[in-house]
Amino acid sequence: MKEITSKFDKVLNASAEYGNVNHEPDSSKEQQRNTPKKSMPFSDQIGNYQRNKGIPPKSYKDSKIYIVGSGIAGMSAAYYFIRDGHVPAENITFLEQLHVEGGSLDGAGNATDGYVIRGGREMDMTYENLWDMFQDIPALEMPAPYSVLDEYRLINDNDSNYSKARLIHKLGEIKDFSKFGLGKMDQLAIIRLLLKNKEDLDDLTIEDYFSESFLSSNFWTFWRTMFAFENWHSLLELKLYMHRFLHAIDGLNDLSSLVFPKYNQYDTFVTPLRKVLQSKGVNIRFNVLVKDLDIQSNTDGKVVEALITEQDGKEVKIPIGKDDFVIVTTGSMTEDTFYGDNKNAPIIGIDNSSSGQSAGWKLWKNLAAKSTIFGKPEKFCSNIEKSAWESATLTCKPSALVEKLKEYSVNDPYSGKTVTGGIITITDSDWLMSFTCNRQPHFPGQPDDVLVLWVYALFMDKEGNYIKKPMPQCTGDEILAELCHHLGIIDQLDDVIKNTIVRTTFMPYITSMFMPRAKGDRPRVVPEGCKNLGLIGQFVETNNDVVFTMESSVRTARIAVYELLNLNKQVPDINPLQYDIRHLLKAAKTLNDDKPFVGEGLLRKILKGTYFEHILPIGSEEQEDHESFLTEQITKFKDWLKGIKG
Repeated sequence: MKEITSKFDKVLNASAEYGNVNHEPDSSKEQQRNTPKKSMPFSDQIGNYQRNKGIPPKSYKDSKIYIVGSGIAGMSAAYYFIRDGHVPAENITFLEQLHVEGGSLDGAGNATDGYVIRGGREMDMTYENLWDMFQDIPALEMPAPYSVLDEYRLINDNDSNYSKARLIHKLGEIKDFSKFGLGKMDQLAIIRLLLKNKEDLDDLTIEDYFSESFLSSNFWTFWRTMFAFENWHSLLELKLYMHRFLHAIDGLNDLSSLVFPKYNQYDTFVTPLRKVLQSKGVNIRFNVLVKDLDIQSNTDGKVVEALITEQDGKEVKIPIGKDDFVIVTTGSMTEDTFYGDNKNAPIIGIDNSSSGQSAGWKLWKNLAAKSTIFGKPEKFCSNIEKSAWESATLTCKPSALVEKLKEYSVNDPYSGKTVTGGIITITDSDWLMSFTCNRQPHFPGQPDDVLVLWVYALFMDKEGNYIKKPMPQCTGDEILAELCHHLGIIDQLDDVIKNTIVRTTFMPYITSMFMPRAKGDRPRVVPEGCKNLGLIGQFVETNNDVVFTMESSVRTARIAVYELLNLNKQVPDINPLQYDIRHLLKAAKTLNDDKPFVGEGLLRKILKGTYFEHILPIGSEEQEDHESFLTEQITKFKDWLKGIKG
């Protein structure tokens, strides 16, 4: 690609940066300081300056790209190979074991047989990589030149999201959800966790660290049901989540920090992205199982020389040339999904003795057997009772259930606007059941008189309060009965069953990426020494991002492309709002249920009438500091300050 940069040869040939870019800078390790040798942005200096086009150091017009898995991560990798790597789209081939693209980001069905959505991802305005891509992907329903991002902004800018019934109990009564209910010691525990180094949290669980008072608080109910955390999950991942979403913590109880698409996430994101890739010439080969990689190691590193696949029942080896690249999605959170309906419970034929044997996990296990640089997949797929939960998609005609839903809805469910604003959690449900109704229609072509609701539960081993079985043993009608019981409409169950189609999904590994882990358990995106192999998805290591989001999937794909092609471009670290004093102060007050945090009164006196007064969270000037375990220290500080003033 020398012709692109030929006019800049004098500068580039003398540059120590050119060809040696750190493609994944780490804001948690960087001291941001301008020096004579600094030329690139700080690690999390996001914005339009990062919109420069990457320039490959050489032409890849003859390179072949094989992407194993066609989920959002794999599709994002294809997009960045084309946009920033200038790889011809027709040189890119997806190898997908299923018969449909999208991976875990799915949505299917119809009003006659019932719709099905296995799960959803929480969305945020700070997903810099996701929006970097989707600001260039043509909109689903708006004409050119508008993008998916333009559609997303149009509906969310004009229809704010919030909940008026985040918690319910006592057979459908709305419960007060205005408070987090964290004691001073629990607040201090959160602060201490934020201050801890990531390296100190290997293999620790949430219940190893937090007290029972924290685990029984409203805060934890909000958090665990919104993000699907369990008490036995990774304390490290919880810490990363707290940093990642610190700016949104004051919207945790009423969900006002969330933004949702018009339709389900498959139709919103996968469909338009697939259309773009296919229109450019990308190939998608379905029903192709990649079982292993033939990797050769020498003093120069590790090189993939062939893909070992199974096609039509036969083993087929796909050779990989010296200028070709392979991208692999490791693991799968929705592997081995079992399905049920109104009259049938999911058929569960898998246990820990046979876990992790399906295609998505076997490929990762085969890689890990070759070298420790590929991680330890067994840490994530060997404990199904701790990584499983079940969801149900309800396709609803008008019924008593729909009428009850209206009591919890911000707007009329048929209005096209925000309905429940996110999940409603039944706090006295032994299953810890939650349900939600997003904007309707939830699918393109959905009939006007049909609503789609989504239900899930976290406690798989518990009997229901009304149906004395664990949820996975229940038919769809029995799940409706349990839900109707908690909504106080069990006497109208027959009407609800008659007008509701239920499609259930039991997923053994749906929270496997949250399982406790240590350094090295997840491989890096481009493992050490690998020359033509990148690993993407929810089971690879990034510096500071979290798992279980579309943003993290896109981030891993983008890092893989930039690193393998050695582009002169960085992938910015996560949005730096965790370092913003405004959000830190707001978080301190929010965790204290909007009562003044220690030292707030003093800060108000110092900043009153100054340019920086607005950084303080909303509050009355007359508010006084509450007594706490830190009052003595604050008093000493005030005395010291008086001494300075003379």
